[in-house]
Amino acid sequence: MSTAFSKCYDPSGTRFGVPTFPWRFAPHGYATRRQLRDRGLRPGGQPIAAQVMRRHRGRKSGVQVAYLYRLDRARPVRPMTSRKWGALALAMLARRTCPQCQLDAGYVIPTSLGTCVSCAYPEEQRAA
Repeated sequence: MSTAFSKCYDPSGTRFGVPTFPWRFAPHGYATRRQLRDRGLRPGGQPIAAQVMRRHRGRKSGVQVAYLYRLDRARPVRPMTSRKWGALALAMLARRTCPQCQLDAGYVIPTSLGTCVSCAYPEEQRAA
């Protein structure tokens, strides 16, 4: 057994407080939030049941953790209502509207520019 595997293997939860498994070795019946969402489920208020862990050189702590939830306690995702769809549409419209020329750019305005490309680089737009 490798040392990386043994450092991340704690099925009783004595070392980390919750059962911990190496990356890709979680037992059946557990899923991450993203895996739940792919199945049309959500955690539904349940606490974290376990975690998977792996080494990660880019992080300060040196490890990357993904929390796991029990599949049998997960609930279906709430459907989107017409008001939620409307609010989402307005939010996306606000992200596409240039604050300088007040036009819908047709794409999400880059936060690095703060305005649409036509307003950010007017001299280059006239030359084209």
